[in-house]
Amino acid sequence: MNNSIIYSQDKGIIRGFVADSTSGEALPYANVFIKELNRGVQTDFRGYFIIAALPYKRLSVVASYIGYKSKEYFIMVEPFKVTDLKFFLPPVSIQMKTIEQVAQRIPKENATDLSLQKIGIREIENLPKGIELDIFRSLQNMPGVQTAGDVSAKFYVRGSASNENLVLLDDTPIYNPFHALGIFSSIDPDMVNSMEFYKGGFPSEYAGRLSSVVKVVSRDGNKNNFSGKASLSLLTAKLLLEGPIPNGSFILSGRKNYSDYVLKKFRNNNSIPADFHDLFFKANYSNNNFMKDAKWSFSIFSSKDKIMNNNPKREDFKWENNTMSLSYFQLSDTPLFYNVEVTVSNFIGERIPNSSGAKYVYNKITDGTMRLDFTYVYDSKDELSGGFRISEVHTRLVLENFRNQVNETLAHGANVSVFLKYKLLRWSSFGLDIGTRANATRLAGGGPAYFLEPRASLTYRFIPQIALKSSWGIYLQDLVTISDENEVVSVFEPWIITPLYLKPSSAIHYIGGFEITPNEFLTFNLEGYYKLQKNLAIINENKFFATDKDLIHGDGKSYGLEFLSKLTTNNLNFTTAYALMYSFKTVNGKTYSPRYDSRHNVNLTFEYNLGLGFSASAVLTYSSGLPFTQIAGYYDKLNVDDLTGREFLLDNYNPFIILGEKNLGRLPDYHRLDLSLTKKLNIGKFKITTDLSAINVYNRKNLFYFRRDTGERVNMLPFLPSASIKVEL
Repeated sequence: MNNSIIYSQDKGIIRGFVADSTSGEALPYANVFIKELNRGVQTDFRGYFIIAALPYKRLSVVASYIGYKSKEYFIMVEPFKVTDLKFFLPPVSIQMKTIEQVAQRIPKENATDLSLQKIGIREIENLPKGIELDIFRSLQNMPGVQTAGDVSAKFYVRGSASNENLVLLDDTPIYNPFHALGIFSSIDPDMVNSMEFYKGGFPSEYAGRLSSVVKVVSRDGNKNNFSGKASLSLLTAKLLLEGPIPNGSFILSGRKNYSDYVLKKFRNNNSIPADFHDLFFKANYSNNNFMKDAKWSFSIFSSKDKIMNNNPKREDFKWENNTMSLSYFQLSDTPLFYNVEVTVSNFIGERIPNSSGAKYVYNKITDGTMRLDFTYVYDSKDELSGGFRISEVHTRLVLENFRNQVNETLAHGANVSVFLKYKLLRWSSFGLDIGTRANATRLAGGGPAYFLEPRASLTYRFIPQIALKSSWGIYLQDLVTISDENEVVSVFEPWIITPLYLKPSSAIHYIGGFEITPNEFLTFNLEGYYKLQKNLAIINENKFFATDKDLIHGDGKSYGLEFLSKLTTNNLNFTTAYALMYSFKTVNGKTYSPRYDSRHNVNLTFEYNLGLGFSASAVLTYSSGLPFTQIAGYYDKLNVDDLTGREFLLDNYNPFIILGEKNLGRLPDYHRLDLSLTKKLNIGKFKITTDLSAINVYNRKNLFYFRRDTGERVNMLPFLPSASIKVEL
């Protein structure tokens, strides 16, 4: 504990950091509570906290986190000084019958967190696992989030397309964060420290997407000792190494598939030649002799996938993601901290048709971004945040048309933007987050079609147990994917910069709801939303001539109601989630439901700590049938590309599918029950975790799709027992 002299404050300030005592890893969203004032805060995703405007007296400060022993410091708050505290909390032994609850429940009071879910490092371990733990699949248990099915970790939020979700790994965008056939994401949960998920109404520091934000924060690595983890499941093998370096730490994580046991369930037990891996490395450096209260981080991430069928009648696929990030985080001798980052993200995807009849697709996107963000905390507890961002994006798209002509489109551009927001937090019963982002340019060139993206959210707490929350905002997206509503299974969607002849896509969010917390164990959330979308980039299905535009604009709207309840005790977590959703698109005057429009969604999640290292969970999922385009008929199509053969009229007829009205049909309802049992034990220096699970326990035959060429029915996962083991040293 040390004191840093300042001259800008007339009241005392406490600033600190909360971490795991065994590894030094930050504990995000930990509770820090001052007993004498009955006042507290949560740490941010980095594990830092600031409490301003404190009286000059002796105070007791307690830090606590689920699964860890609390720690208490007695300090004397002095005028004109910032008191620095570091809490290192020891984890509770896994052999205890119960885990420790938070010592003091920190009331959210005026937190403007509508539509936000925060998941810390300890909660990640307890997420529903399915085949194996995956952070994106865990999002699908939340109301308002729709999945494409068992074979895909791709998700749709509140009636919007998947390309409208911003996925950030350490503030670096990842453009196709899914492994082969999308059965899980390319981000290994073992390398994740925390995750924030905005289902809508996200604040002005985030830009470039219309629907949602998933912010994944990686771990720094063990600062005290060298350690490692090895894991094995029915699909993948994983290895993680971490440890200290001079004035810092590192973490290295790798994952590789070795089996297609699960994937081939979608092909009647025929093998699927899918090959994928991912790799992550991060190093951190902090030395007060070099730069006081500064932290440097460097990370790289790579994932590669390929599906090579070795069959000329089937197409092959390849895609990869590569990112690099360099960040500098600085605390000052005032209640100010700022962050400077340089990131590069690259995505390459290719579809090789062979003789399948599909068309060739090649897509490459390179995104380089530099940003500066800052936050200042006032004596009144209000916060001022702002930032500056420059992004340069290059895209290349190669498409083969129906006449086997290959067209290449190259595009590049830069976006320059700033944001500024103010959080009014001085009153415990009222909070306001108001700000805007200003865009100086658009990626396609020229000035912006829209200059400002204003946003606001507020919380008013009638009584301590009931809060009214609402948010409103305008959002722009200039980088989109080309998606075909008629495509049954989408492996990846190519990214392009919205051309100048179209305006950037835009959306307006209207969100309101109530949060009710009758006691410290139970919470209820009810949210309603209405979302209007304009200038969505849609494939021009009526393009007949080279001069016709490839894309046209469309509009969309979605609205719904979401309910979420959580019961949390020392041993039990029970979550009930329900969503009623409506989604529509209008193109060329015709309105239809997009393929991710599901009317009713229910998720029940039950977790229980059995003691002695055992825990059990059950997840029941139900959703209404998704829309699809029905087949209206077939006809023999004459191919006249080759007029040299004398018998071409007899030889060049191919069956051609006639599709009906877009997405007029509905698949049957989907439901399944998953069970799992986890055991943790220590053998010498080894920590061993075993997971046994059963997917689709009652063997529900959920329809995935019918093959259009053969009419064969393809179901989703049947009853499937699964197992995994993880060994940690």
